[in-house]
Amino acid sequence: MKTLSILLGPMRVPFLLLPPVCVVLGAATAFYGEQAFHLKWFLIALIGGLCAHISVNALNEYEDFKSRLDYRTTRTPFSGGSGTLPDHPGKAHWAAAIGVVTLALTLLVGLYFLRMWGPGLLLIGIPGILAIVLYTRWLTHDPLLCLLAPGIGFGPCMVMGVDFALTGTYTVAAVAASLTPFFLVSNLLLINQFPDIEPDAGVGRRHLMIVYGKRAGVIVYGVFLLGAYLSVVIAWLAGWFPATALAVLITAPLAAHTAAGVAKHHNSGIEALLPYMKKNVVITLVTPALLSAGISAGRFFLE
Repeated sequence: MKTLSILLGPMRVPFLLLPPVCVVLGAATAFYGEQAFHLKWFLIALIGGLCAHISVNALNEYEDFKSRLDYRTTRTPFSGGSGTLPDHPGKAHWAAAIGVVTLALTLLVGLYFLRMWGPGLLLIGIPGILAIVLYTRWLTHDPLLCLLAPGIGFGPCMVMGVDFALTGTYTVAAVAASLTPFFLVSNLLLINQFPDIEPDAGVGRRHLMIVYGKRAGVIVYGVFLLGAYLSVVIAWLAGWFPATALAVLITAPLAAHTAAGVAKHHNSGIEALLPYMKKNVVITLVTPALLSAGISAGRFFLE
């Protein structure tokens, strides 16, 4: 059991609900636009999405251990690392191995679909792989790249990638749908940086709030939340989504409450922010799931 916990810790298993949500969203747009769903391809794409997330998690854990960032942070359920490597420093190489192996599996999945559909997949495949490999060591040293990379990885790369894997093309619906996880996942990483600003700065990171302050983080968080919902409304008005996609608005009151809480408590310490970090996770998972359900339901109304 101890060995298993050391292996699972760097994978950040509790966070692995996010890839299935994004993969299902890509499958929903493929079904809505092309009425395309192939179970085998869907499962292969899901494996690729999970491996990609495990890889970036494990490599991030390894890099944060090597930089000693994990010794500086105050761990919360949402930030500060898993604590596995500081507790078992002799097993750090396991995290690196997990990151490399799952990265290789991600590449194999990409090659499978590349052989099937051709080089069009590279449009989102290359940025996705670069985000995994470069995130901790390089992207976290640039405020804009650090902010956008997580959202690009789970939004355009994953949602559009799955849509492409199932249809062999990029659809307008997939592009529009990818914006919701783009904004929400970027926000997820942003809000989780609030407790770690000083430790992150201490190891040379330069994310948004280190460079521009917490107030900038609060503003961007609110703007990105608005973008997650507004992008769906615009897509519906443009005729790219069915009216049922507006089911995402169910979480809008919770999002407004969370944004207000972050604005009020961004300087109040970790304990005051934790309830809003938890609510943000709910928003990030439930909103794309509602969008998937709404888009899929719209297909049946077209029948």
